Amino acid sequence: MGGSTFGEAFKITTFGESHGVSVGVIVDGVTPGVELDEAYIQVQMDRRKPGQSAVTSPRKEYDVIRIVSGMFEGRTTGTPLCILLDNKDMRPSAYDGMDETFRPGHADYTYLQKYGLRDHRGSGRASGRETAARVAAGAVARKLLERRGVQVVAYTKEIGGISCRTFVPEAIEQNSVRACDPEAAVWMEDYIKTLVARGDSAGGVVECRISGVAAGLGEPVFDKLDADFAKAMLSVGAVKGIEFGAGFAAASMLGSEHNDGMNAGGFASNNAGGILGGISTGADIVFRVAVKPTSSISTPQRTVTTTGEERTIRTEGRHDPCICPRVVPVIEAMACLVLEDHYKRQAALHG
Repeated sequence: MGGSTFGEAFKITTFGESHGVSVGVIVDGVTPGVELDEAYIQVQMDRRKPGQSAVTSPRKEYDVIRIVSGMFEGRTTGTPLCILLDNKDMRPSAYDGMDETFRPGHADYTYLQKYGLRDHRGSGRASGRETAARVAAGAVARKLLERRGVQVVAYTKEIGGISCRTFVPEAIEQNSVRACDPEAAVWMEDYIKTLVARGDSAGGVVECRISGVAAGLGEPVFDKLDADFAKAMLSVGAVKGIEFGAGFAAASMLGSEHNDGMNAGGFASNNAGGILGGISTGADIVFRVAVKPTSSISTPQRTVTTTGEERTIRTEGRHDPCICPRVVPVIEAMACLVLEDHYKRQAALHG
């Protein structure tokens, strides 16, 4: 069964389940001879790991990575790079009784329909735990992109209807929700804490800005750059939508308003979000993703069992009341993977 591999020239395959022995990733297509160490990747892992603050899951996974292949004397060899992360703080007993009950908002029902069985311990393969492997792979791609002068930055734009009004890049890693507006961050944090007390959760919007991307990346017509970004982002379980540049606001704009005029200095505006015809323009790539509220909540909900019996359920376990803060590094990782893949595909096009 497919579905665990992403990319063409720069390809990753993730493996593992939430409460299994470990999760990991195999990265193929890595440029040989690049200096890389576990500490560099660990920086990104630490941004994604749980237990960072009062507004994230209290699960204690230190996400210490191990590179087990594809490296020699501190440099990449060009052969498949394998990264492992052992699961340490597992509590499968929190899911006792869940094997026969479908949790609202989760993939319990659909996984059972597809495979005929499912790992009910923390959603198994459908768990956000799988994204740890993506972040590890994304860090490798980020290292390669840095050599190209590309910078990828994502941040929380909105939580529960509370929106950032200013963009202060240095504030992003200085607040627990990774918001780009320090004042809005305080309101978001307070709002999330009230939801924790009520046993509920919130969704939000994460924005990503990418600078330094060369013009000409993208493979029309089916592998357009924005199409591949969309697939990458929508493959993240919590993401339910994506928009580029002006996004859905374009539906109410005139062509004369939406078209990005050009002058001797380049584009005068960026309503296209840095991509035209599925190909990068050289302007900043800007997109936003809609992040759903966390499905695991302690508020009683109506559901059914595998035999169709109705019942009320309260989801136990340790969960994020809002996924936005920890999904930020995941969005960055997936963006890095898409870009490095397209850089390599563009290089192959021109021999």
